[in-house]
Amino acid sequence: MTANTSTNFVNVGERTNVTGSAAFKKLILAGDYTRAVEVARSQVENGAQVVDVNMDEGLLDAEYAMTTFLKLIAAEPDIARVPIMIDSSKWSVIEAGLKCVSGKPIVNSISMKEGEESFLHYARRCMAYGAAVVVMAFDEVGQADTQARKVEICARAYDLLMGIGFPPEDIIFDPNVFAVATGIEEHNNYGVDFIDACREIKARCPHVHISGGLSNLSFSFRGNEPVRRAMHSVFLYHAIPAGMDMAIVNAGQLDVYDTIDPELRQACEDVVLNRDPEAGERLVALAERYRGTDAVAEKQAAEWRSLPVTKRLEYALVKGIDAHVVDDTEECRQQFARPIEVIEGPLMDGMNVVGDLFGSGKMFLPQVVKSARVMKKAVAHLLPFIEAAKEPGAKGKGKIVLATVKGDVHDIGKNIVGVVLQCNGFDVVDLGVMVPWSKIIAAAVEHDADMIGLSGLITPSLDEMVTVGEEMQRAGLTMPLLIGGATTSKVHTALRIAPAYEGPVVHVLDASRAVGVATTLVSDTQRDPYVAQVAADYEAVRKAREGKGANALLPLEEARARGFVADMALKAGEPKQPGVHVYQDWDLSDLRDYIDWTPFFRAWELAGNFPAILTDEVVGESASGLYADAQAMLDTIIAEKWLTARGVAALWPCRRDGDDVILAGEEETRIPFLRQQIAKREGRANMCLADFIDPAGDWIGGFAVGIHGIDAHIERFRSGHDDYNDILLKALADRLAEAFAERLHAHVRTDLWGYAAGEQLTNEALIREQYRGIRPAPGYPACPEHSIKRTLFDLLGAEDAVGLELTESFAMLPTAAVSGFYFGHGQAEYFGVARIGEDQVIDYATRRGVDVAQATRWLRPNLD
Repeated sequence: MTANTSTNFVNVGERTNVTGSAAFKKLILAGDYTRAVEVARSQVENGAQVVDVNMDEGLLDAEYAMTTFLKLIAAEPDIARVPIMIDSSKWSVIEAGLKCVSGKPIVNSISMKEGEESFLHYARRCMAYGAAVVVMAFDEVGQADTQARKVEICARAYDLLMGIGFPPEDIIFDPNVFAVATGIEEHNNYGVDFIDACREIKARCPHVHISGGLSNLSFSFRGNEPVRRAMHSVFLYHAIPAGMDMAIVNAGQLDVYDTIDPELRQACEDVVLNRDPEAGERLVALAERYRGTDAVAEKQAAEWRSLPVTKRLEYALVKGIDAHVVDDTEECRQQFARPIEVIEGPLMDGMNVVGDLFGSGKMFLPQVVKSARVMKKAVAHLLPFIEAAKEPGAKGKGKIVLATVKGDVHDIGKNIVGVVLQCNGFDVVDLGVMVPWSKIIAAAVEHDADMIGLSGLITPSLDEMVTVGEEMQRAGLTMPLLIGGATTSKVHTALRIAPAYEGPVVHVLDASRAVGVATTLVSDTQRDPYVAQVAADYEAVRKAREGKGANALLPLEEARARGFVADMALKAGEPKQPGVHVYQDWDLSDLRDYIDWTPFFRAWELAGNFPAILTDEVVGESASGLYADAQAMLDTIIAEKWLTARGVAALWPCRRDGDDVILAGEEETRIPFLRQQIAKREGRANMCLADFIDPAGDWIGGFAVGIHGIDAHIERFRSGHDDYNDILLKALADRLAEAFAERLHAHVRTDLWGYAAGEQLTNEALIREQYRGIRPAPGYPACPEHSIKRTLFDLLGAEDAVGLELTESFAMLPTAAVSGFYFGHGQAEYFGVARIGEDQVIDYATRRGVDVAQATRWLRPNLD
């Protein structure tokens, strides 16, 4: 950087941060504060004018670590001469740090994401300590991404702070540096948005400072240090004159602007300033020439292939690199007397490293699944040698039988749990989906299992899990029973499953918890205290429920009297194209544009909203890699026609009859819906979906969509020991099914029904449901009873028309499928039926034509 930079620009040292520096984190976790202080000293010696200190690590007592470290560096004159930035997401840690710092500290950070009152409370606390403060451009809606949002939030925060007398020169705005050249069009202007926002904020908010985390900008080029350094220098060259006067950056990792290779500098400048739509692709292409030219990267790349073979295997496992694993495994086999020793030695050592990294939050699920792929390929190479020598298999930590229960077909979550357990040394017997209790128990006995794990997604699976527990009890088993899946909960496990089985019963929240639970349950020393603690917790849940006064329920007739009174002037008119419409092969490239990516990342246990998750400080790198893999697989799915989207939609004349909707036709069909019965305050209606239908005559729709053709590809991945692509394909099929439901609903609104013919909504607006009408699905809160799917499928002819089937528990096949009803009324909205009374169960049984016992089984999740 040359004349364009300001002599007033402040470098904030980033290496005394446990979330940003693995080396510093290791020192702090080891309690080696003496060497940790040297990290701070080197930061100051290398040009840092502020030292950022962060101790937010799950394994640390952050307050103790913060105060201990700050007191030590306060005693070092050559460090204490620069200001300290106290960086934490917890106010208690910030305040503990403020009490240890002499001079003027900087608090990083506060924002308006929890509202103005909370924001001003913390601002007053900072002012009381005489601290300057970093204010993030973040409000109740979310992080500021565009120039307008950055300016709007910062201006609002400035006005609030001026209102309490906060010194403007002590305000440091961080308007969010986001990644550019990500391949996502909306991200292209992020650099320009930041730079232009700096100018406006400085003009609108006199005397403030502007900072930003520079490493976010180049996130797409992680691992390519020459390009990242060039991007940072180019960005600062333009941002500093615009008003950016601070940045969290390693000062030693900045290039002088004039010395950057002109071709690279031009490409970086085109990207940062968004000079044309192709700038990102040009930089990506150019960047490949610089990959590996960085001395550190070159050294690492050369080193790992020149390591001893046992260490190469460990490196490949941790990094998820399967390119050389068969050759390395064979080389390793020849160094050991018995092939089993390769598994029990270097391979298990490597997987232990993976397990430790995952358990401590330093590795994330997509990376762990890639590690499992490497392990499985290595083991597959060794198995023929082990069998030829007639050796027993490697002994793991324990054996677990996993199954999705009878009637349920969902297995992504179970597959992930199985992979993670295998990565941590467990022997997993996966029985698949729709497994009856008899097969589960037989497998557990046959394999001498240490525990059984049950999975389920739909609510009828909850009853089936109780049945498994009862049958385990009847069979005299004593092994632990683990419960997991989207509809399961600690409360349901405590109330319904644990009382059915005298052995240990444990609800497992997600894959990341499964390892800890399973490890404890096979431990000689930890098992009994843990089982006793869980049993005590569940007993406390049962007692709390017994003594807890549930929300009062209205009698059904009173709830009906308080129903929602819809304005029938707002109902949708007669459809342009009534009747049944079948779509045998909807264009997948069209559906791609309708994908909601946020649930995709949640399936992989990566928390955050898309697209912000791609640049998240914690999971951004893992999320970006996963997203790139997903895009590449989508390209192949579409180009090679791996999958077929088949669906059916229909629109029928109808009328309301109480809480039922009657479909007209040669034979009238009655569709009963459930009504909220929880007593509400005056003016709040007790809703039922039938409220949106006119008794005098109306229209209702239905749909069912599925993604077919996945099985052959899943089998191919499984035979290749490739769990990563197996799970990735299933997750993408689920997203495509949801995208098909979204796309078909738009087609119904604009063309088939046509009540919103002029609708023009972005995908983001569709995800936020900013359209007229709803599509409630059986099994979800407004329509929680799954068995109504049978009626819907019969009306649509879904099985014959598009090959969709229902299991005995009303799960849909293929697994990636969505079905529901269409309501077009302008006031139609989603709600939750929640708890209902016995009177509604009896009434519903009559309307459905079944006995009360059957209705009770169907409605159990909504009962006490």
